[in-house]
Amino acid sequence: MRTTTLRGGLELTEVGLGMAQFGNLYRETTDAEVAGAIDAAWDAGIRYFDTAPHYGLGLSERRSGRELAGRPRDAFVLSTKVGRILEPSPSTADRMDDEGFAVPAAAVRRFDFSRDGIRRSVEESLERLGLDRIDILYLHDPDDHLEQAFGEGAAALIELREEGLVGAVGAGMNHAAPLAELIRRADVDVVMCAGRYTLLDQEAERELLPLALDRGVGVVAAGVYNSGLLSRPEPADDATYEYGPAPAELLDRARAIARICRAHGVTLPEAAIAFPLRHPAVVSAVIGARTASQVGQTVERAAAVVPDALWEELATAGLVPSPSREDLP
Repeated sequence: MRTTTLRGGLELTEVGLGMAQFGNLYRETTDAEVAGAIDAAWDAGIRYFDTAPHYGLGLSERRSGRELAGRPRDAFVLSTKVGRILEPSPSTADRMDDEGFAVPAAAVRRFDFSRDGIRRSVEESLERLGLDRIDILYLHDPDDHLEQAFGEGAAALIELREEGLVGAVGAGMNHAAPLAELIRRADVDVVMCAGRYTLLDQEAERELLPLALDRGVGVVAAGVYNSGLLSRPEPADDATYEYGPAPAELLDRARAIARICRAHGVTLPEAAIAFPLRHPAVVSAVIGARTASQVGQTVERAAAVVPDALWEELATAGLVPSPSREDLP
């Protein structure tokens, strides 16, 4: 599997494994499924793994740390996130989490992008992961806390990097403009942009990607399926977009893209993975999976040969932008 090296030396595989589902996203994932998924990813050459305290109130971190524990530490890159402190909450432990994870609400999340909050979060993540360092540390969804996160929070991340406890720093968000602002304001290494550079949404192309390329900041593309609409060869009537019902106009557009893909012997999900990886600022595409079979499907899709003629026809049809030659690898 191809790799890209971030400034600072971390090497990311072009496909990373997103581990939100290891925190029982929407429904339970068994320990056996987690073990099988990580084994399959490892066997396929995937060496970048992404988690967060938010995912299952720490469950994803505990599971991923346990399954990676027997592998050479310098052979993989792990990213986790800060900004949500997990506070024990015995009074709610008899209920289920209300933020999308099928786990008991034995803790509550509290946003905290302060220096102390970030250092506490890192200590707790290291304990759950069973590691002595974190390769990439992201500010997690700081949308409503930008001033603190991009000021005190970013400074705290850089301090941790200088101490050697963290290898690279940045932020993960569902919007491109704030990530561009972070790059302008702080000495970050990498950002994770979810859903904003896909076949259906190229918001990141306007400002974030050119700026990242100019500053030498890597961009990890997440949410390449836009939460479901691009995940099947033929989008279903009940397909989701950004975790809600797909608007009719976007459903029609996805189906138009799928028809052109078929004409070139490519499936819509294969094109969805390939699209962001064409941009030289994008260093990896992180794709979530729950089981070994899902990992295998992702790897097969990522390995598909997508001809240039497909992108040219999509651009001619006005379905994707036509990149300038100098923007292509």
